[in-house]
Amino acid sequence: MADKTRKRFKCIIVGGGIAGVTCVEQLSCSLPSADVALMTAGPHIKAVTNYKQVAKVLEEFHVEEQPSSVLEEKFPNLTVIHSAVKALHTQSHLVETTDGQFFSYEKLCICSGARPKLLTQDKHYVLGIRDTDSAQEFQKQLSKARRIVVVGNGGIALELVYEVEGCEVIWAVKDNAIGNTFFDAGAAQFLIPLLEADKPERAAPCKRPRYTTQDTKPGAAQTFTADRNTRGRSSGPTESGSALGPDWHEGIVLKGAEQASRRVSVEYQCEVEKIFTSEEMLTLPSQTDQPDTAWPVYVQLTNGKTYGCDFVVSATGVTPNTEPFLQGNNFALADDGGLQVDEHMMTSEPDVYAAGDVCTACWEHSPLWQQMRLWTQARQMGWYAGRCMAAHVLSETIELDFCFELFSHITKFFNYKVVLLGKFNAQGLGADHELLMRCTKGQEYVKVVLRGGRMVGAVLIGETDLEETFENLILNQIDLTPYGEELLNPNIDIEDYFD
Repeated sequence: MADKTRKRFKCIIVGGGIAGVTCVEQLSCSLPSADVALMTAGPHIKAVTNYKQVAKVLEEFHVEEQPSSVLEEKFPNLTVIHSAVKALHTQSHLVETTDGQFFSYEKLCICSGARPKLLTQDKHYVLGIRDTDSAQEFQKQLSKARRIVVVGNGGIALELVYEVEGCEVIWAVKDNAIGNTFFDAGAAQFLIPLLEADKPERAAPCKRPRYTTQDTKPGAAQTFTADRNTRGRSSGPTESGSALGPDWHEGIVLKGAEQASRRVSVEYQCEVEKIFTSEEMLTLPSQTDQPDTAWPVYVQLTNGKTYGCDFVVSATGVTPNTEPFLQGNNFALADDGGLQVDEHMMTSEPDVYAAGDVCTACWEHSPLWQQMRLWTQARQMGWYAGRCMAAHVLSETIELDFCFELFSHITKFFNYKVVLLGKFNAQGLGADHELLMRCTKGQEYVKVVLRGGRMVGAVLIGETDLEETFENLILNQIDLTPYGEELLNPNIDIEDYFD
C-alpha cells in the first residue's frame, strides 16, 4: 500500500465538525512548520465564532458553517482533503479514502462525530435531523404538513417543538417530563406553559452566512436514513456534513401548512411501538374505526394511542460514528460504542487520538464532571486533543486540562438562556444530596444541588446572572451550611457574599 501513498502528513484529523476544526486550529498554531491535513467528506466545516469565556470553565460561543478554504487561508501548513474515509490501517499508519487514495500520518485524530439513532432505517417518512441537508429537507416537508409526530426528549426535540408553527405537533417522550436530558421535572414545569403561549418576536433575523450543498436533482430519491447521516461511509457524493450548530433553526422558517400558530400535545412515558403507512393501516383487522382524514403514516405508541401524521421526526439521540475505523484494527470500545480515550485523548491504537462525539472519556473523572455529547465538549476535547498531539510530537509533558474539572454548558431552550453546572441533575449522587429551588413564573428558574453543605451542581434558566458566582462556589467547595435556604433568597444579592 505504501507505493500508493500520495502524501505524508505529520498529523491528520478526520472530521470537519467542531472537534475536528478546533483540533486543527490548535495543532496548526502549535506546530506551524508541520504538515497538517483535515479530511472531511463535505465541502464545509463548522467553526467556533463569537467565543466568550464567561467564567473559569463556563464558555459561550456560536457555531458557523464556513467553506473549508477559510481554514486553508488561515493556516498555510494545512491541507484540506475532500474525501470520506474508506478504511484506516493503524499498523501501517495509513488512511484510505473512498476515491482510492492513501495518506500516511505520524499522528491521527478521529473526530467523526455521531449519527442519529433513527426509529427505523428504511422508511422515507421518518426524518432524522442531524446536518444542514436534513434540516433543509425537514423545512421542505414541514411546509406541506398539518401534523407531525416528534419522538425524543433531547436538545433537537426541545428546540424543534418550540420553533414549529402552523402545524400540530404530537410529542412522544419516554420520560415523565420534557427535557429529561438537561433538567428535572421542576424546570420542565417552568417551560411547559411556553408551548401554549405565543412566541416573542425575534429582535432581528440571523445575519450569519449559510452555505448549502447543491440541491438533489429533480426526481432523485432522497431518503434520510442513518447511512445518509454517517460520515466516512463509502457511499460517494451522498455523504452528509457534520452535525448542526446549537442555533440550527435560526434563519430557516419552520412553518407548516395550517393557519394556527402552535398546537403541541405531549404524550409522556411512551415510545413508538409501530409505524404504519395508510395502506398498511387499512389492512389491520383491529382498526375498525378509520379516521375521517387519511394520513400518509400512523404511529402507534406504547401507551395504546395511535396518531396519524404527515411524517415522523426521529430525535432519539446519537450513536458514535466509529465506522469505518474499526475493521482490521483493535480499538477498545466503551459500552456506549465510543472509542475509548485516556487522559491524553489517545485511543488504544498507537498514535491514534479521538475527540468529540465519537469518543468516550475513560479516564477517572472529576467528581464534578461527566461526559455529554454536546457542542461545548466537542470544542473542549478537540482543543485539548490538539494540545496533546503537539506535546507528544515535541516530547513535552501535558496535564489533563482544567476544563474537565467541572461540567459546564450554556444553551438556549424555549428562548430562555439555560446554564448547567456540575452534577446539575444530581447524577450519580443517589440519596446523598439536597435541592434548593427558586422559581419566578415566566422569568427564571434556579436550582442548586448540595451535598454535605457544599454546592455540586446547578441549573439556571433565564437571565439570573448567577453563573459565575455558582461556578466559583462549586469549584471552591465552600461550606454553605450557614446560609441555609437564604442562599436563594431573591432579596439578597448572593454575589456580594462571595466576591
